[in-house]
Amino acid sequence: MENLLHYSPIIIAVVVFLIQQRIVVTPEQLERKHREILHDVEEKFVSIHSFRDLKDQFSEMKEKIDKIYDCIIAVNR
Repeated sequence: MENLLHYSPIIIAVVVFLIQQRIVVTPEQLERKHREILHDVEEKFVSIHSFRDLKDQFSEMKEKIDKIYDCIIAVNR
């Protein structure tokens, strides 16, 4: 206990420094930052479900274009 009292001013100074430099955050600050990151991600990126749907649509369009191309080639022969 004596050692703790001896080093207490240094411990207090270190804790205050960590809080001032925002090295240590509170759960509330962490939650707020988490919400900000989720909001930014929703704005900038597409969901995996939307991406897969779009990919399927492109696949279907490619198949249809290939069929049209085959029909055009067959008519020209």
